[in-house]
Amino acid sequence: MTVHVAHSMFQAHNPAQLGPTSLPPPPRHGLSSMRVERVARHLVVFMPTPDDLARLVNAARVDLPDLAPLATVQRVLSKNPDSILAITQRHRFDAASPRGEGFVACLMLNADGLASLKAGTFDAADPPDTMLAAQHERPAAIYVWAVYARRRLAGGVGLVFDRLSSPLYQGVDFYARAATPEGADLLMALGFTAGSEASVRLYHFARTPAPEMAPPYDSHRPGLTGVSVAVARSFEDLARVISLRAAVYMAEQACPYEEEFDGNDLSATHLIGYVGDEPAGCLRIRFFADFAKIERLAVRAEYRNTRMAFALVRAGIELARVKGYRRLYGHAQKRLVGFWSRFGFRVFEGAQELVFSDFDYVEMLMEAEPHPEAIGIGVDPYVIIRPEGRWHKAGALDRSRGRAVTRPSVDEQAAR
Repeated sequence: MTVHVAHSMFQAHNPAQLGPTSLPPPPRHGLSSMRVERVARHLVVFMPTPDDLARLVNAARVDLPDLAPLATVQRVLSKNPDSILAITQRHRFDAASPRGEGFVACLMLNADGLASLKAGTFDAADPPDTMLAAQHERPAAIYVWAVYARRRLAGGVGLVFDRLSSPLYQGVDFYARAATPEGADLLMALGFTAGSEASVRLYHFARTPAPEMAPPYDSHRPGLTGVSVAVARSFEDLARVISLRAAVYMAEQACPYEEEFDGNDLSATHLIGYVGDEPAGCLRIRFFADFAKIERLAVRAEYRNTRMAFALVRAGIELARVKGYRRLYGHAQKRLVGFWSRFGFRVFEGAQELVFSDFDYVEMLMEAEPHPEAIGIGVDPYVIIRPEGRWHKAGALDRSRGRAVTRPSVDEQAAR
């Protein structure tokens, strides 16, 4: 799979297609001068449904006969749901029944995958799972696997790249190959440069190295714009959680008070999602012997057009993995099974259906990859005593490292 812009209105002139006395027709738009950001304002990118993905891949195969088989595409998507985004024109987008007109597919490569890509040995037609980063792993590189974008849809590629600027992907370089002159022109217009390895023919887009990244569950800072998440640590934070859940579950879904506030809130970890400085959503996590339960996801109605729900779920999964949990469990409203499946949750064999607060639910389970920096016995003990969700930062008790042992209260008592 390689970059292709099918029958684009931004098509580049190819002199080889002209007769000896022909003059090149005036271009409608030139990729070298196109304003991608202006075109992108009229487009929407989103995760395709399985049926829509199959339709898009089959449609693209007319122009790109060398596309990987649908089963391979689905396998890559199962490894990392961020790998494929559909593009459509904004005026045609229907959130209730989204239907893509084009797509961008990326491979999230780990270090082995990047080394193989640069060496020219990477098999893009059947990428090995061992060379791909999972959804919650930071990749070593992002390989633009395929771009199928007709006419104005080419501007949606920039939107996809913007979506891949979350803390997990920030600073990760893009790589691509071009299958057509139009694809090469689009890459150059987006800021890619041709690589020096002629045999590999890679295009490279170097991104600014990411600053030291806060984990997704501790990304909020006062004054920050956009979507961010923080662990609830104060009574004021807990009041925010209560207000958010009251607005969503009690006001919208008519959930009784004693069922929504069920006695588990003081024994759980809560995440708060912010848009700017405004509390916009929350999530609760409870921890058991060998699994963590993800629950009580709530997003205020006015913020459901943001990525808040996705940010909260991903932050919750990451926090549980850092604490060493690999089995994540939840009760999903049956109408939202598709949403949870995007993160790797599945209705497992023997899963029970249940009803509470007048909604139908089903058990779901996610088997997560082990976190490379999971906290366990044997790690720095100062890390273990840091505030919840702030294990990446030195805490107040870390200052004790540099102080001598004085045992002031014990010595004072002994002196009496």
